[in-house]
Amino acid sequence: MRISVTFKNLSASDQIKSYLQNKLDRFDKYLYSSGKADVVVKTEKLRKIVEINLLGDRLDIHAKKEHEDMQAAIDLALDRIRKQIVKNKEKLQQHRA
Repeated sequence: MRISVTFKNLSASDQIKSYLQNKLDRFDKYLYSSGKADVVVKTEKLRKIVEINLLGDRLDIHAKKEHEDMQAAIDLALDRIRKQIVKNKEKLQQHRA
């Protein structure tokens, strides 16, 4: 999966990039072909905000979550992405049946 990470109001961190890479690579098994993920990580006062746009061959998924902790915000957004992928895949399988 191709991943591009953009930091706003925050210094770029290799730790956050590698954390996102490891988590997003797990979604390859749900996708029909490798996708592209655009991730925006930003801070506004005390809030950490993560926006993920995942583009695949048959889907376009967007999730935006905020939390006081950066890794918690990333995990919440990735959980939302996973739910949307599974829902879309189940819908396609039911449609084929």
